[in-house]
Amino acid sequence: MLNQYETVFISTPILSDTQMKEAVKKFKKIISDNGGEIIHEENWGLKKLAYPIQKKSTGFYYLIEFKSEGQLIARLETEYRRDEKILRFLTFRMDKYAVAYSDKKKNKAKNELKVEEN
Repeated sequence: MLNQYETVFISTPILSDTQMKEAVKKFKKIISDNGGEIIHEENWGLKKLAYPIQKKSTGFYYLIEFKSEGQLIARLETEYRRDEKILRFLTFRMDKYAVAYSDKKKNKAKNELKVEEN
């Protein structure tokens, strides 16, 4: 059975836009190559950190929501640890309430976008 997961990673702020896109592409490829299905992704952009990490006070945040087997998480987190561009990461399995909240949030964002277009 596939579980639904959400992973957020923070990359170093010294990356160019293309380097950030390459990093995102790399992690999305790891997910899809190992049987995962990407459901949703969000680029939260450059944000100030609550405390300095590796002497950096800002970082690029990126969220990926996906479905996969549990074994993929160990592979994904190993790749996060190996990549020197990644400052921090967090991956968790979403329960039915988290999935429902996420779906509700995505639908609300879609509806707001439709209203702006009209």
